Amino acid sequence: MRVVEVPAVGGPEVLRMSRRPDPEIGDVPGRVRVRLKAAGVNQADLRIRSGGFAPGDVSPPFVLGIDFAGTLLDPAPGLPEGTRVAGFIPWGREGTGQGSYAEMILAEPDWLAPVPDDVDFTTAASVPVSSLVAAQAVDLLDLPPGSSVLITGAGGVVGWFAVQHAVAAGHRVVALGGDESDLRHIGAEAVIPRGAPEDVITAVLGFAPERVDGVIDTALIGDPLLPAVRDGGVFVPATVERMPTAERGIRVVVVEAEPDSARLKRMLEQVAARELATRMADVLPLEEAAEAHRRAEAGHRPGRIVLMI
Repeated sequence: MRVVEVPAVGGPEVLRMSRRPDPEIGDVPGRVRVRLKAAGVNQADLRIRSGGFAPGDVSPPFVLGIDFAGTLLDPAPGLPEGTRVAGFIPWGREGTGQGSYAEMILAEPDWLAPVPDDVDFTTAASVPVSSLVAAQAVDLLDLPPGSSVLITGAGGVVGWFAVQHAVAAGHRVVALGGDESDLRHIGAEAVIPRGAPEDVITAVLGFAPERVDGVIDTALIGDPLLPAVRDGGVFVPATVERMPTAERGIRVVVVEAEPDSARLKRMLEQVAARELATRMADVLPLEEAAEAHRRAEAGHRPGRIVLMI
């Protein structure tokens, strides 16, 4: 099968097409084969490729890729052979260096959710890890409906989903970054432009004079945002690398994406029903993975870049 490998950390130019043996059923007990049709390009992929994030014991050459969509080649519980499925690989926790920039993967059945017939593979591959981590971040807020929530990086893919999930949970959302009309369309009550932390805090206080009840920090701003949170509030960063130091009784809890096939199934159904909006910036063939990484790093267009396989 064709894969895109990282033979050594570096810029997008290090990515190379290569061939590896097709995985066989039984290679890893309990796993099933998925013939991939699309793979998402995530910020984590860029950081691993560049050496900005050390992937445990994994050493080059390895295959990047977290999100995927494709066709099930072996039956799984509740999913017959031939089912169109999507999911994500917990790449760092797996520690195998086997990602979704490939024509085929071995997947745990609980990674997989069926894709509705009217959702194409590229759209499906743009949803799994971003929408799930955003929903799990909203869960970690553990705030009652009507609470005020600041979501940073709202113009990015995770932040975009976080706004929608927070609104669905009944929260009043102030979004930091992104296009105001787009974010208001998906339910944000206020949109603040990116700027210096002190300017952001001033703008937040204009929305919530008593300060917000919670923050979901997908832009990884960290400590400078704590003054925007009320005493006893909650701060959910998207990575342990930018966890602020707790103060004034503020609860700080990091979100880590966990596969959840039942929840992903509902999300894909919501996408099909136009109740949950995903965002794609570009679709490129697998052979152009290096160009996809260049475009993702440039960040000129909001949304997920997807590789078509």
